[in-house]
Amino acid sequence: MSHTSMDPTKMGIGRSIAVLTSGGDAQGMNAAVRATVRVGIYTGAKVYFVHEGYQGLVDGGDNIKLATWESVSMMLQLGGTVIGSARCMDFRAREGRMKAALNLVKLGITNLCVIGGDGSLTGANQFRKEWATLLVDLVKAGKITDDEARKSCHLNIVGMVGSIDNDFCGTDMTIGTDSALHRIIEVVDAITTTAQSHQRTFILEVMGRHCGYLALVTALACGADWVFIPEMPPDDGWEGHLCRRLADQRARGSRLNVIIVAEGAMDRAGNPISSEDIKKLVEKNLGFDTRTTVLGHVQRGGTPSAFDRILGSRMGVEAVMALLEATPETPACVVSLSGNQAVRLPLMECVQVTKDVTTAMAEKRWEDAIKLRGKSFENNWNTYKMLAHINPPDTKSNINVAIVNIGAPCAGMNAAVRSAVRIGIIQGHNMLAVHDGFEGLAQGKIEPITWTGVSGWTGKGGSELGTKRVLPSEYIEEISLTIAKFNIHSLVIIGGFEAYMGGLELVQGRDKYEELCIPMVVIPATVSNNVPGSDFSIGADTALNTITSTCDRIKQSAAGTKRRVFIIETAGGYCGYLATMAGLAAGADAAYIYEDKFGIRDLEMNVEHLVQKMKTDVKRGLILRNENCNANYTTDFIFALYSEEGKGIFDCRKNVLGHMQQGGTPTPFDRNFGTKMGSKAVLWITEKLKEVYRHGRIFANTPDSACVLGMKKRALTFQPLAELKEQTDFVHRIPKTSWWLKLRPIMKILAKYNISLDTSEHAHMEHVIKKRPVIHPT
Repeated sequence: MSHTSMDPTKMGIGRSIAVLTSGGDAQGMNAAVRATVRVGIYTGAKVYFVHEGYQGLVDGGDNIKLATWESVSMMLQLGGTVIGSARCMDFRAREGRMKAALNLVKLGITNLCVIGGDGSLTGANQFRKEWATLLVDLVKAGKITDDEARKSCHLNIVGMVGSIDNDFCGTDMTIGTDSALHRIIEVVDAITTTAQSHQRTFILEVMGRHCGYLALVTALACGADWVFIPEMPPDDGWEGHLCRRLADQRARGSRLNVIIVAEGAMDRAGNPISSEDIKKLVEKNLGFDTRTTVLGHVQRGGTPSAFDRILGSRMGVEAVMALLEATPETPACVVSLSGNQAVRLPLMECVQVTKDVTTAMAEKRWEDAIKLRGKSFENNWNTYKMLAHINPPDTKSNINVAIVNIGAPCAGMNAAVRSAVRIGIIQGHNMLAVHDGFEGLAQGKIEPITWTGVSGWTGKGGSELGTKRVLPSEYIEEISLTIAKFNIHSLVIIGGFEAYMGGLELVQGRDKYEELCIPMVVIPATVSNNVPGSDFSIGADTALNTITSTCDRIKQSAAGTKRRVFIIETAGGYCGYLATMAGLAAGADAAYIYEDKFGIRDLEMNVEHLVQKMKTDVKRGLILRNENCNANYTTDFIFALYSEEGKGIFDCRKNVLGHMQQGGTPTPFDRNFGTKMGSKAVLWITEKLKEVYRHGRIFANTPDSACVLGMKKRALTFQPLAELKEQTDFVHRIPKTSWWLKLRPIMKILAKYNISLDTSEHAHMEHVIKKRPVIHPT
């Protein structure tokens, strides 16, 4: 499926694309609309907005308007959908669809991009199937000519899923889900502080009539005591179990209880379980002061998160390519995300699996319902089940697992420590907290850490254990003595590049010090996202959101003054991840990074680009610069160059974001990611310890007994530290290859640079049906 010979700027010449948003609104839809319009224009196609969803398609007239480059400016940071959405009964009738077809034929539009939920996408597919017969009827009625019908003989459809519930099978995340989680977590954080003051029980009802994703991830991200989701109703007699668990938590010293309820929660008999029912139960049986909060439409509102903007932008690009490459034989497809990869899936297969979930729930096949929701949902459920299960086993394993934080602190580290500690306790291990990094390990700053010792940690930024950048090599002897003294059997190292380097140094020290022959795992946690062996690091998402919201404010400040260019310096050492991703999320004109070499010609080209931009309606510019992108082209130099060249055309301002990028409360993504990584690491250690237990002692010196746990493409994998050495640029402390570099051309195209987009690496059409579990006849 190689398209290298095709010039992407000519792919759309003579073609027209219409984009519409339908169904419930979701944050990030505007990013998808913006990308569809701009990439469509970039390919030479005409792009039309359809206002008010399918209703606008049926009504036609002013509802279908030609879009321009400038008409999607300043849209990225807006929630909802700028082009409007409406529930449409007319389109459900053939007559309505006939009107819609007429409007499209008259404008020569044969490519439709639909952003909405499964109902909207199913409607689009039906429209496409009927297209030929609709044209026949229109010709018969004399509304279009044979020639018009021939020119519009085939309709291509590509869908993007916009839904805060994340209820569409086949994609890891739908547009809007991450932002909805941001809204929920802001509320949870606000509630927990007041609940702790009064020793209260809080019941929070979140959206998700048929899908428990928001409730489940919220429960993971805030360490809730209980979660009710429609896919897996609680066992009969849950009332007693719930009250026992809440009382247990209070007895352990917890000052608050949090219960999360999806609006579609029900019991095994199919009766709804409401937040009010639970409140009455808790008050009657336990006498606890209980409050309920129903979040409602707050979850749909507000600014889209950085993740949703990047997701919407990537999907928009992929959707245009899928439309322009489609043939009459290609099934209507959905572009979606799997891991960090864009994939194309046949629309009706996804709709079918989504329907299969509903069937499984109706037939009370709960396990199947969870499996059909997909791998990421299933992993979330399994992690939640383990962490919510408070009773540690009666038999202890006599294993001591130590946890240490290394390098600069970042948001999400504490979530990883919390889940590692709790999963360890559930496995019967003794968990030890090491304070102040490898230095603390050398000095024996170690103490046992308990179940309640980590309660409330998921939402805390920074590092509760304390962290230092010091590497172990200068203390290697002291460290080996501490390991012997405290009888440490394995080590969880959470941190950035220093954690990776430190892990390598400990492995090298195994030849000399037998005490270091214990299983070790490194969990990448750094805002820089520069640890080899993982596509993402804990903390990077929080930093990215901080940068993005700061850029929003800065751009807004320019809206009144006109003609201003901002130069913003981001963190990341030599790694350009933050600058690139924030560039995509904030709609930057350029992002200078070390990995993508640039010189004075490029700087000149960027200045010229901004001079041209100031002649349009968009009179502001945003330039991001990674702190170490070039020793000579400093932020001050770039500021001086832009100021000189822009004299009389625009003025410049500069901003160095500094340490604010490391702080703040962790985002839902980092809480959830940290929680999964911590639990996965300890489960791996538990298995590894069984393998290396010989003659009454633990001895681990093979490469695969010291690993980095990382997210690679679509899965969490363990890679031996020793094997990752070849993939590392140690001088600049970055991996030699990075997946996100492929996204840089998208940023440039969306900023209107005339560059070439490599169309050879496009998502192939995949299939979801193969994932359906086999249902045995009973």
